[in-house]
Amino acid sequence: MTTGATVWLTGLPSAGKTTIAYELAGRLREEGHLVEVLDGDEIREFISAGLGFSREDRHTNVQRIGFVSELLARNGVKVLVPVIAPYADSREAVRKRHQEGGTAYLEVHVATPVEVCSVRDVKGLYAKQAAGELSGLTGVDDPYEEPESPDLRIESQNQSVQESAASVYALLSERGLA
Repeated sequence: MTTGATVWLTGLPSAGKTTIAYELAGRLREEGHLVEVLDGDEIREFISAGLGFSREDRHTNVQRIGFVSELLARNGVKVLVPVIAPYADSREAVRKRHQEGGTAYLEVHVATPVEVCSVRDVKGLYAKQAAGELSGLTGVDDPYEEPESPDLRIESQNQSVQESAASVYALLSERGLA
């Protein structure tokens, strides 16, 4: 049985969370690990459909993802969670759930500056916000509470996707999880 763990990648929209997660997932799978990526967009479509973007709904979404990730992780899966999770208390509740279950949990802050994210603008959210077509964009006109002491902080604008994924892999190895 392999040791499971949740790796929560938090950061602004277009920070590189999902790209890093899929790069890391490929490497872990090549080594024979069971891996799942719980992509925030897919979760919103299939598990949290109907939730909006109020603070309460965002908290509920994060708690649902935290429940699923802990369930998978305690059953030997490496769970990569590229989800914004803008509020520190929501992320802390997920960490606590994992601790109570004795399940490994690592928080990775993909600390890409909003200026870089808005240029990347993978989903066109920053352009829509600038045009007045969207409000409540995390890090622009809705809060994002940066982790004070994540297990790892990545500045994706200063390294390649492969280097970012390698940093997370190194953390997993250091903790005896890879």
